[in-house]
Amino acid sequence: MFAPIRFIWNATRGHRLAPWRSEYLRWRVETYSGQKAETLTTRSIFGFLWSQRWELLSFLAWTGRLENEVRKRV
Repeated sequence: MFAPIRFIWNATRGHRLAPWRSEYLRWRVETYSGQKAETLTTRSIFGFLWSQRWELLSFLAWTGRLENEVRKRV
């Protein structure tokens, strides 16, 4: 549950009130979708997030499970 919130919090460091300006998020959208980071607008980022929401939530849930496994082993 907290994995998506933690990811967004860490990924938007320095741009918490305007996460679409985050260079890290722009880079992640570029590598995932193939859209150039320089051409991304607020609308295109939100459109991408909306269209890929289930895949992104699945990915964030997976990373949360990985983090829990790492904590158990340490």
